[in-house]
Amino acid sequence: MSNTINAIIVDDEEFARSSLYFLLQENCKVVHITGIAKSVAEAKLLLQKHQVDLIFLDIAMPGENGFELISTAEQHNAHVVFTTAYDQYAVKAIKANALDYLLKPIDIDELKESVEKAVKFISSKKSDTSSSARLLSLKNDLDQKNVRKISLPNGQGYTLVDLDHIVHVEADSNYSIFHLHDNEKITVSKVLKEYEEILPESQFVRVHKSSIVNLNYLQEYNSRNGLELTLKNGQRIAVSRRRASDFLERIRNYTQL
Repeated sequence: MSNTINAIIVDDEEFARSSLYFLLQENCKVVHITGIAKSVAEAKLLLQKHQVDLIFLDIAMPGENGFELISTAEQHNAHVVFTTAYDQYAVKAIKANALDYLLKPIDIDELKESVEKAVKFISSKKSDTSSSARLLSLKNDLDQKNVRKISLPNGQGYTLVDLDHIVHVEADSNYSIFHLHDNEKITVSKVLKEYEEILPESQFVRVHKSSIVNLNYLQEYNSRNGLELTLKNGQRIAVSRRRASDFLERIRNYTQL
């Protein structure tokens, strides 16, 4: 029991919390879950009440995102393994000094490897110098994955979607509707701003308060009735005046790639 590590799970999605909890219970006996939180605020309370060695931390959450827990975690000498559906956060995870970075849906073998890393690191109390080496190792792992998919929560789990199959994303109140290349639609209970921050800027641009488009599917744009673009599927989308200059600049950069 000397190698047992106390951990908490922080995720706003019930399915993600429960599935990770059961994966850890079944496959990583060395991990003792001392608490589960639905937000950064709840996680801070857990850190005050318990001695926590490790935090399995989601990034994209309403209110404060996972990165905003880092300074508090460091104050409590707790280490972080990020759990997220978005590989676009990889660089930020490295800069945030994460122990590891797991993509949802979480693979059992990758989870086991991550826990093994955490146990070794926490028990050996490595110096800052070896911490730099650990971060370099994490970066190499991420470079090898080269993930080009996004995991969209569907209530019962996740739908994996290739980024190149997303034509555009449409806001609908507090929901986002993903329009795919085969005319399929996937509705997700997250606001469009979250996906604006996640989707790679080289490929996706927000053109309106209610629209993000994949530049790979852009067919034409004109200013006959205000700036408007047409996608390859024939759909027309207005470009708001406040986003017009940014859109045109992105088009210039995109066509020079």
